[in-house]
Amino acid sequence: MSDFLHLNGIYKQTGSNLQPTTFTIKQFQKTAIMGETGSGKSTVMKIIGGLSQPDGGETFFLGEKVKGPNDKLIPGHPGIAYLSQHFELFNNYYVHELLEYASKLPDDDANIIFEICKISHLLKRRTDQLSGGERQRIALARELVRLPKLLLLDEPFSNLDMVNKRTIKQVVHDISASLNITCILVSHDPEDVLSWADQVLIFQNGEMIQQGSPKEIYFNPINAYAAALTGDHNVIETSSVQLRKAFDIQDNHSSIIRPEQIQITEHGIHADVVNVTFCGDHTKLEVRTHEQSLLIFALFSKVEIGDNVRISLLK
Repeated sequence: MSDFLHLNGIYKQTGSNLQPTTFTIKQFQKTAIMGETGSGKSTVMKIIGGLSQPDGGETFFLGEKVKGPNDKLIPGHPGIAYLSQHFELFNNYYVHELLEYASKLPDDDANIIFEICKISHLLKRRTDQLSGGERQRIALARELVRLPKLLLLDEPFSNLDMVNKRTIKQVVHDISASLNITCILVSHDPEDVLSWADQVLIFQNGEMIQQGSPKEIYFNPINAYAAALTGDHNVIETSSVQLRKAFDIQDNHSSIIRPEQIQITEHGIHADVVNVTFCGDHTKLEVRTHEQSLLIFALFSKVEIGDNVRISLLK
């Protein structure tokens, strides 16, 4: 059986920066792509969708090559839906009209998608009467009623307030759980990615530098850049000899430790508390050993700035 989606050495250096990239996605696998602005994320997504022409390499979807804009009159693939953060809806249309024009589904099936996208109550409104979050969910529903097998979501949570972001996150989760649609998501927010994805791809300077499960990416990042994309972290320097000994770090290069992996104990290396930040469900502590500063997350902490504490690595 052929792969659901396979990228074979695609690259693009005209107007973009994407080094030769190869990876495979299985059907129904939830994949997230992370990286800083300009790292190549959106370029990959547009090449997958047939919306951008690679300078080299090939993309295969369900065993067939995806053609780029140079190879066909109307860019895109009928089985692949792409929704960017710059989506558009025609003005002065009723919502139900836009969706009916796009739909390939019977009414009952389309109504299921409208429920999942939380737009059933908006069908009789005009497009100029909608909030940004409502417009985005309608644009998403418009893609889904076209019956794609692959959905590409490029920064779907950007520019949304907390309420609308929470809603669209639930919609994306429900799409993955309820519809037979494979999804690839681009996001900067580790909370969006780690709780949703089956696999994560990390891009840096146009190159895919790491691929793995959310836990693998989070606890074993390939470098400090990858670690920073998925949350706060500490880099234990090679010069911090006593700290590395206390944490039983055996290797001879810089090591990455998450703040929640460090605990305040009765025994351990001494550290002075230099900053305390209340974050609701945890307290963020900045401490300083005689070798370097560290960030610690504590659930219930009564320490104050100026206290001397002992710290150790959580086993």
